[in-house]
Amino acid sequence: MSLMKIFDVSGSAMAAQTIRMNTVASNLANASTAAGRPEDAYRARNPVFETVFNSAFDPANAGVRVTDIAESTAEPQRVYKPGHASADEDGYIYMSNVNTVDELVNMISASRSYQSSVEVLNTSKELLMRTLSLGQ
Repeated sequence: MSLMKIFDVSGSAMAAQTIRMNTVASNLANASTAAGRPEDAYRARNPVFETVFNSAFDPANAGVRVTDIAESTAEPQRVYKPGHASADEDGYIYMSNVNTVDELVNMISASRSYQSSVEVLNTSKELLMRTLSLGQ
């Protein structure tokens, strides 16, 4: 395996964490949305990661990738608000099933994972630069 692969692996991890942060941002933006039917209520989404290992069949492909964006199966909260514009005939609205505390924790985790990948890239670059300067 080439020493340059570390840049590919860290880059793929950063790309995956970027998707995770965008998904969390979308969840937080829709946390307080309401719908008139449970089927129309926003459901939290989470990326599904897959680890890709170097293999003899595909040596160029190693790292992390997002294979899917999974939608939560938790039921939306039913709230009685008869004056709401989206209320059904019984006066109920259906709120999104996004838990803002969980999403904020997820955002911090994604941010720290991204930061770690940046540190790996910087350290690898520094080590390669020092290795190259040994011949001088």
